[in-house]
Amino acid sequence: MLKLHVTDETSHLKEVILGIAKDNGPVPALEDAYDPKSIEHIKAGTYPKESDMIKEMEAFNAVFEKYNVKVHRPEILKDCNQIFSRDIAFVIDDYFFKSNILPDREKELDAIQYIIDQMDPSKVIRPPGEVHIEGGDIMLWGEHIFIGTYKGADYPDYITARTNMQGVNYIKEMFPGKIVKEFDLQKSNTIAKDNALHLDCCFQPVGKDKAIIHKEGFRDLKDYSYLVNIFGKENLFHIDKDEMYHMNSNIFSIAPDVVVSEKNFTRLNQWLRSNGITVEEIPYAEIAKQEGLLRCSTMPLIRQ
Repeated sequence: MLKLHVTDETSHLKEVILGIAKDNGPVPALEDAYDPKSIEHIKAGTYPKESDMIKEMEAFNAVFEKYNVKVHRPEILKDCNQIFSRDIAFVIDDYFFKSNILPDREKELDAIQYIIDQMDPSKVIRPPGEVHIEGGDIMLWGEHIFIGTYKGADYPDYITARTNMQGVNYIKEMFPGKIVKEFDLQKSNTIAKDNALHLDCCFQPVGKDKAIIHKEGFRDLKDYSYLVNIFGKENLFHIDKDEMYHMNSNIFSIAPDVVVSEKNFTRLNQWLRSNGITVEEIPYAEIAKQEGLLRCSTMPLIRQ
């Protein structure tokens, strides 16, 4: 039996689901792309090749092996992008939530069913249909649950709006003992530099008391100030639009003092090291072209 346990973003990782890039399928048609960054690369003819993405994911897997993390992989579906396991489910405390994902991604959940079968069935939850939440919008920090959302009346017009207020309220009801705080994020279907696809595209805690943040990713300055008050300005690493676009806030913590990061994130990686954090640098720039990076590719099951 898998005893799920995740209460924050940085505690020692024991077990994780890592997505897979094999049999990723052809370059998507423009109308089938899920985000503006993918659209940009489809148009430019620079959409990532499967062979490159497989290499990047295997480099990630090798870091997990080095730190004795048990890695689960999805079963391979033909012609299906299964890289971003964070979208399809998430763990809070010892509960496993299945996301109500974009309908054509439903089969990605079937590919991890063999892992779900190892969990206590009473801890596996499918929220009601009107509740939309994706794992990239859920950030755990002790008694806090931070949730990315979009509060605009035009929510249905945005394929990039992934977690709705019904989702926020659902988590508030499920965890009455926690401080559930939602953040209204900037969304754009067409301009990648103006789009925070998920909360982890503009914010993520690292270490024991620090975080990476993109101030302009928040529609309401009060939301940004809320995080400044929790972490302290001196503990925040501010990233600009270009760094946000290249997914600097989407690195991944294996422990409070060990982070996996993209090798081109020079400024960020120096800051992490200057704060006593070991940085395992890997190439992940091809996968980043799909507006997702290291955190998006992982779904932690057990942190100690």
